Amino acid sequence: MADIDDQTRIELEAAAFRGLVKHLQKRTDAQNIDIMNLAGFCRNCLSKWYMAEAEVRGIKISYDEAREVIYGMPYGEWKGQHQAKASDEQMQKFEETKPLHADISGHN
Repeated sequence: MADIDDQTRIELEAAAFRGLVKHLQKRTDAQNIDIMNLAGFCRNCLSKWYMAEAEVRGIKISYDEAREVIYGMPYGEWKGQHQAKASDEQMQKFEETKPLHADISGHN
């Protein structure tokens, strides 16, 4: 790997994060339950990571504010426009995959 200084690495990581968030905002068809079942994290986990890092830095940000950063709109609005009710199969898979969920998810 190329020799990258810390500041450049941080900037690359931040750009990758912004790209992921932008992609998830575009892919409203990708339901959180499906992302969670497949990858063990979802938009809400990203929001929690964002909020947790803000708190480490002494920045007070609410979970709702963090979710608005990730969703690109208030969560209730996004949920009303894009979130479908989870099927029984999705919920069964969710329960089966709990041990693999991100620690910050609060599900495991």
